Amino acid sequence: MSESKIFAVRVTVGQEENTAKLIYSKAKTYNLPVLAILSPSKVRGYIFVEAAEKAAVDEAIRGIRHAKGALPGPISFSEIEHFLEEKPAVSGFEPGDIVELIAGPFKGEKAKVVRVDESKDEIVVELIGAIVPIPVTVRGEYVRLISKRSEE
Repeated sequence: MSESKIFAVRVTVGQEENTAKLIYSKAKTYNLPVLAILSPSKVRGYIFVEAAEKAAVDEAIRGIRHAKGALPGPISFSEIEHFLEEKPAVSGFEPGDIVELIAGPFKGEKAKVVRVDESKDEIVVELIGAIVPIPVTVRGEYVRLISKRSEE
């Protein structure tokens, strides 16, 4: 088996995920030599397809509605590897940010971020509506940012 390469495929903006699913389905149905398909949420108008050669990618995207074509040559893995890094759910939160709790016993409550612990993927918040501010530790995926802290 030859070394696989990664090809960028131009797609209709907003249709990246749907197009990736259609390509995956076609590749699986026709047993095409496509190894992986990546549709990073931060990239608009492109998806990435891993295959041994461009011909396999061209065959996989032929007839797929929103696929506009593959770029002529492969791209290097280093150009897309930052899309593969797993970031903790709490990254981007800072003390002073206002969040809404979207799960757990305080669901629907607004709170102010007191401390962020990326190693445990937890946030310590104080509920805004509470008479006495009590710090509550919640998991990172239980909060949604409402507003960044205002710069004084």
